[in-house]
Amino acid sequence: MIKIKAIDHIVIRARDIDRMIEFYRDVLGCPVEKRVDAIGLVHLRAGQSLIDLVSVDGELGRKGGSPPGSEGLNMDHFCLRIEPFNLEELRHHLKQNSIDAGDLHMNFGAEGDGPSIYIKDPEGNVIELKGPSGLK
Repeated sequence: MIKIKAIDHIVIRARDIDRMIEFYRDVLGCPVEKRVDAIGLVHLRAGQSLIDLVSVDGELGRKGGSPPGSEGLNMDHFCLRIEPFNLEELRHHLKQNSIDAGDLHMNFGAEGDGPSIYIKDPEGNVIELKGPSGLK
């Protein structure tokens, strides 16, 4: 039987990998952990997990077909559990980086119901930033 402990990593195909690295590193605080430039892959640390960016022009990215665009994205969204979840400070940080945080939602996640806001990365991928359960 398979028992899943956590999400190890997600992979996002990127049209402009440098801009995406800047967003995930500088806005969301995910440092670059490893690069494999020969195949167009960058691993960024997101807590205990990784966010992998793959250039659509690289060896690995070309295997995925057409790049994401207005006709469709690579995924609906992914969720990053963050702490602390101080809505005012979070909105301020995002606004400083020209990012619209949208409305506050109470959503169910791995830890139960908790606050969430949704943002988009530079290529339109939706990211849910989720606080701890029980927080209102």
